Amino acid sequence: MFVTTADPKLEPPIITANTVLSLLAVEYPAHKLACYVSDDAGSPITFYSLLEASKFAKLWVPFCKKYNVGVRAPFVYFSSEPQASQALSQEFMDDWRFMKNKYEELSQRIDDAASHYMDDELADFSNIERGNHPSLIKVIWENKQGLEDGIPHLVYVAREKRPKHPHHYKAGAMNVLARVSGVMTNAPFMLNVDCDMFANKPEVILHGMCLLLGFDDEVSSGFVQAPQQFYGALKDDPFGNQLVVLNFITGVGFGGIQGPFYGGTGCFHRRKILYGSAPGLAGVSKHDDLSDKEPQRIYGDSRELMESASRIISGKIRETSCNNNLSSRVEVAKRVASCSYEFNTCWGKQIGWAYGSMTEDILTGLRIHSMGWKSVYLILDPPAFLGSAPTGGPASLTQYKRWSTGLLEILFIKSSPIIAAFSKQLKFRMCLAYLIVIVWPLRSIGEICYALLPAYCLLANTSFLPKASEAVFVIPLALFLISNIHSLIEYFQCGLSARACWNNQRMHRIFAMTAWLFGLLAVLLKILGLSETIFEVTRKDQQSDANDTDKDPGRFTFDNSPMFVSGTAVLLVNMVALAVGLLRLHGPVDGGPSPGLGEFACSVWVVFSFWPFVRGLVGRGSYGIPLPVILKAAVLASLFMQFCGFGWVH
Repeated sequence: MFVTTADPKLEPPIITANTVLSLLAVEYPAHKLACYVSDDAGSPITFYSLLEASKFAKLWVPFCKKYNVGVRAPFVYFSSEPQASQALSQEFMDDWRFMKNKYEELSQRIDDAASHYMDDELADFSNIERGNHPSLIKVIWENKQGLEDGIPHLVYVAREKRPKHPHHYKAGAMNVLARVSGVMTNAPFMLNVDCDMFANKPEVILHGMCLLLGFDDEVSSGFVQAPQQFYGALKDDPFGNQLVVLNFITGVGFGGIQGPFYGGTGCFHRRKILYGSAPGLAGVSKHDDLSDKEPQRIYGDSRELMESASRIISGKIRETSCNNNLSSRVEVAKRVASCSYEFNTCWGKQIGWAYGSMTEDILTGLRIHSMGWKSVYLILDPPAFLGSAPTGGPASLTQYKRWSTGLLEILFIKSSPIIAAFSKQLKFRMCLAYLIVIVWPLRSIGEICYALLPAYCLLANTSFLPKASEAVFVIPLALFLISNIHSLIEYFQCGLSARACWNNQRMHRIFAMTAWLFGLLAVLLKILGLSETIFEVTRKDQQSDANDTDKDPGRFTFDNSPMFVSGTAVLLVNMVALAVGLLRLHGPVDGGPSPGLGEFACSVWVVFSFWPFVRGLVGRGSYGIPLPVILKAAVLASLFMQFCGFGWVH
């Protein structure tokens, strides 16, 4: 079980601790489980939180199994009183209060850790510099007795980082986890989750294993992906990032081709696939040019890793591989976690998590599908895993910018779906499925053109749509209605409201003209060699409807990010254009191709789509658009109006 975290400020350690505790308490033989936590920040506070969480786990895991606790992330379980559907024994209530007090003490210790965390166990962190430190691997807890009902192994991993060595973001961290676990426990199956995505159902691993092992043809389940779902999700999805329709309509539909995409979290993998094993070739690793390479050229020069990889590929797995003395393998693990280990190997290219894109999940899943493997969805009730959806404007736009940048990067590399459809085993329809999301940033060009076109017509006193009195006007009207009714039906099928549909539609417009646009620019600058793309971590918040103290958590927030400039400029242009168009209605009619109802309706639609920005123009604090952003947007709007000839209108 792999858990990844990268920044203790944006991803508070208490969130990571809850995710780890939920995994340590799953209903599965403990001697077959090991939990590895990758801390890309090398933070002593994160390590301290895991130390404390492991001590709490010795009480928490037996409590969960004794009383068959449903949700085993403590912050969720203790956010409400025990269900009184049946008589609660005094013993249970005493244990419940005791565990709640212990969890509150744990939370307090972690919160206070920033001011006094140094002790003997943390001495190795005393001289740690973020982005420049050696490998740190600590066996926090080891199930030495190999007890089925015990607590799984817990290992802390901070890979080596040096300023002049590329670390490949999350993909690099995942490959380190694959190698470290390969030389320590070498389980044939791997589950990876983000630090905020806790196991919401104790039997989740049993369900995942059923889908990995329950097919007659192994090729049918290369990996098992649980759709991303969220706890404490705001009603009607005001920020359009809960991805319900994408997961449960579009994603489920992909199951009829080669299966859903790899989503980067909540996914069960076969280790041998990530080691390059193609379907139908039991006992041999043969894919592309791997077959003619020596193991050292594929996996690196660690003898222990090559031996463990050979066992995985051949299927000769030791039943007791998780019961070995982990502490004796720490030095070997540090070696495979070094920043130079991957040089002149196939890591990130033909094996492991793929490099070349910030959306390493989509790229890795694409490579697996291109090898001929299929994937399946793990849809449970209640959901298998729950995470936190970003709230506020800056966090939502940051997430979509990172996604769009990484997705477009895939289009311009050798393993793009277009090339894979012709040279590998990616089906043509699956290629089209990948292109649906990969071209998100390119769609920003069309979105901006369509958002500015009606404004241009109103400012330049021309038109691009037929008049409402003309019979042909029915065609664009019908297209508009059919598209929106179709979207509405999809949301109703997912049990969502019309308000949720509208929120997602308007956020689609906002993302396209802000985050997607900047994702496109980032990739263009990279292609031109002027800049490198930067991985931005999304802020994780631990909140739920029950304890949310924000006065208006669903209201859009702003900061000084340049991404807000383009959206504000589009809004200002359309507001001015509507004002000019309305004034012209009272003037003399010259009989030319003046704008009609269609142009007015389109411009009004754009303004309503950017309604959060309209409120931001008059809002205060974080709810208001900063003045520098407004001024920059006004300059862009003025330039556009000059382009329209509005500055020279008599």
